[in-house]
Amino acid sequence: MRTLFAGVALLVTANLNAQSSSTGNSADDDRILGIIPNYQTVSDPTPATPALTPLQKWTLAARESYDPFSIATAGLGAYMSQARNGDPQYGSQGGKALSQRFGAAVADETSQNLLADGLLATWLHEDPRYFRKGPGSRVLTRIGYALSRPFVTRMDSGRSSVNWSQLAGTTMGIALSNAYYPPQSRTVSVSATRLISSIGGAAIGNLLPEFWPDIRQKFRHKPAY
Repeated sequence: MRTLFAGVALLVTANLNAQSSSTGNSADDDRILGIIPNYQTVSDPTPATPALTPLQKWTLAARESYDPFSIATAGLGAYMSQARNGDPQYGSQGGKALSQRFGAAVADETSQNLLADGLLATWLHEDPRYFRKGPGSRVLTRIGYALSRPFVTRMDSGRSSVNWSQLAGTTMGIALSNAYYPPQSRTVSVSATRLISSIGGAAIGNLLPEFWPDIRQKFRHKPAY
């Protein structure tokens, strides 16, 4: 059994290393400010940037799910939800309600990652990474590009397509959560609100990896006084 686990660990590590090199990023680019994951980003894409293998897509989905930043974000979201007794409505008091909210947040993140970046991205031959536009374009163009990526993605072939994997994967993950959400949080309006916030959050979240290299370079070259 230990040998099996060791083999799995080596396989995952090898694919993480291969995946990191396939993004074209340096080790410094893996995390923004050393905290926020950025290994989903291809900083300097070209038409020849190789597509991820199916195993690399599944590894990326798993890595996104168990990343410490993702777990911490789930914990913060659970705490904020409990403070205002928001959805999922497990109650506003006690450790049990907080732990239920935390478990639901982790399950939400994991299911959406595995469905979108693992299952559907593999099946539909879509690349789940963010391909940065870069400083060769105008700022407004780059903003519009970043905000559009939840709706438009790059195929394994290199051409652009509707981002079915993220749109459908997020929708499927939200539908799946009805299996563990309390009845009052399973309504159509709650699900629609969650879908809009998830897609909107993904769009806004793309702005940071798009502009982070520019910000970092500016501060690195800032003259000392």
